[in-house]
Amino acid sequence: MLRQLLNQGSRRTILRMQTFSSKATIGDDKNKVKVLNNADVPIIDYEDPDYLPLPEYPLRPDEPLEVRKQRLIYQSRKRGMLENDLILSTFVARYLKDMDAKLTAQYDQLINGVTNDWDIYYWATNVKPTPPEHDNDVMRLLKEHVANSKREQRLCQPDL
Repeated sequence: MLRQLLNQGSRRTILRMQTFSSKATIGDDKNKVKVLNNADVPIIDYEDPDYLPLPEYPLRPDEPLEVRKQRLIYQSRKRGMLENDLILSTFVARYLKDMDAKLTAQYDQLINGVTNDWDIYYWATNVKPTPPEHDNDVMRLLKEHVANSKREQRLCQPDL
C-alpha cells in the first residue's frame, strides 16, 4: 500500500499541523517550517532481495551430553513466546533425562535449527504439517506430549 501511495503521488494528512524549527529562535516566524507529521519527509522503500540468508546455529560436536542437556533445558524455558516456553519446558522436564545422544541431537536441531518458533508450535499442535527434516522420533514424542492424553495441568514451567 505504501508503494501505491508513493506511486500515485498522493499524500495524506494524518493528525494535525506541527510547527518544526531547526533553529531555536522564539517569535521569529520566518525560520519556522510547517511539517505534516513528517509526511513531507521522503520515504525510501527498497525492493526485498529474492533470498535472505538465515543465520545458522553453530554445531557443537564435541559438547558433552550432560552439558548439552543443561543448555537445552535453559533454551527450552527461554523461547520468547509463552506457548513454547510451557510446551518445551514441560516436555524437557519429562523426557530429556532419558534421551540418548541421538534423540538429544534431534531435539537440539529442532529447537535451534528452526528460525521461527511459531513453526515449532504449529507442527507440535498439528496445525501445519511437519516438514520431513523435522518429522522424527522427537517430534512424534513432542506431538504426543502436546496432545496431553492424561489431561495434566501445565499452567507454569516446572521447577528446576
